[in-house]
Amino acid sequence: MTTSPIPTELLVPHFAQKLAFETDASDVHADQERGTRFALIDSRGTAAWAQGRISGAMHMPTAEITDRAPAELPIDMPIVTYCWGPGCNGATRAALEFARLGYQVKEMIGGFEYWAREGYPVEDEHGPIVRAKDPLTAPLGSVACAC
Repeated sequence: MTTSPIPTELLVPHFAQKLAFETDASDVHADQERGTRFALIDSRGTAAWAQGRISGAMHMPTAEITDRAPAELPIDMPIVTYCWGPGCNGATRAALEFARLGYQVKEMIGGFEYWAREGYPVEDEHGPIVRAKDPLTAPLGSVACAC
């Protein structure tokens, strides 16, 4: 049964661990706005990167992380990975590669899809791409969902 009670001693660590390993578009954008030090890594391939990406992100496809990260990112640089969206586990695979190298890393749930749908800055090789907020993912009259 999906509504069977679960002991609190199991619930608390489960949800605390999720928050320790994951972040979302709203929190990443807020960190960018605050100037928080971290590298936002787009782990998708070149065609996806060219189609559009998060403004300020660094392109490092998962297959290149092991070779490139040590030369391009200090080991004490916090990392946030993203890929296409909730239907793709590319950000998870990228986060695993960074973790294997010793980086502190979080996965941005929702990926590029939810970042763009929430109306945060997106660009391609021609510059900024302006998108309206999707009312199914972000409140239209507010800066944040306040959740």
